[in-house]
Amino acid sequence: MHCTRLSAPEQRLLDHFYRQQGSRMRAPAQGKLWVARSPGIIAGLSLSEVESGQWLTGLFVAPDRRSEGVGMQLVAKALENACGSTWLFCHPTLANYYARQGFAPAGELPQSLRDKLQRYQRSKALIALERTAHPGQFSAG
Repeated sequence: MHCTRLSAPEQRLLDHFYRQQGSRMRAPAQGKLWVARSPGIIAGLSLSEVESGQWLTGLFVAPDRRSEGVGMQLVAKALENACGSTWLFCHPTLANYYARQGFAPAGELPQSLRDKLQRYQRSKALIALERTAHPGQFSAG
């Protein structure tokens, strides 16, 4: 398995993967899209720039490849050179999964994310998590 960032011409591949898996997720047009391949796409995520950092969305691992560490390896690779904060929203039951990757309950969210979270929480149980890192702080393992 290897994790890579998709080039602009390849970005449609992540939406195709989501559809193949029956997911309603969509890759944001302005996001930096990452995938894990073995040899085809088995997982994907997006990183979008926000004030003071980035927002991780759309982490999805093919159901037949879950519990193999694919998602953790993909997140680690996508964030290996991240500086500043990375935020994400998840169901509270996933907090421990993300804690193993250095995420903790978010402190102050950028205004754009605060607004999104409030909107999303009207219909979903979600929490905001944050990881502040410097290059090389966390490893893919």
